Amino acid sequence: MSLVIEEKDLEKFIMIGDRVLIKPKHPKNKTKSGLYLPPTVQENEKTQSGYIVKVGPGYPIPSITDESEPWEGRKNEAKYIPLQVNVGDLAIYLAKSGFEIEFNKEKYLILPHASILMIIRDEELLK
Repeated sequence: MSLVIEEKDLEKFIMIGDRVLIKPKHPKNKTKSGLYLPPTVQENEKTQSGYIVKVGPGYPIPSITDESEPWEGRKNEAKYIPLQVNVGDLAIYLAKSGFEIEFNKEKYLILPHASILMIIRDEELLK
């Protein structure tokens, strides 16, 4: 199941917690020997790859407060353990653990950080 989003700007998307937004690479439609693969075979792959477009703030951790002074106001500032991935990384991920959305006629996946098996970071691409 996928969700079609009628929005104009990807910058308005805010990822929550440990979630990442991935633009999948087009899967191989041919084998090395030249045989064409039907779409059902491509969709049933256990792992896929794609580029990371947006990254959430990370894993939330509880704020540690010293409650020795009850007159002091509580500050509920959210703190996070940052994620290991960055925007622009190529990620290898488990295909079945994401939620597919469609934005501007392109498909994206929302995945939890734990579904990413490996990243490939090429600093030359960012320069």
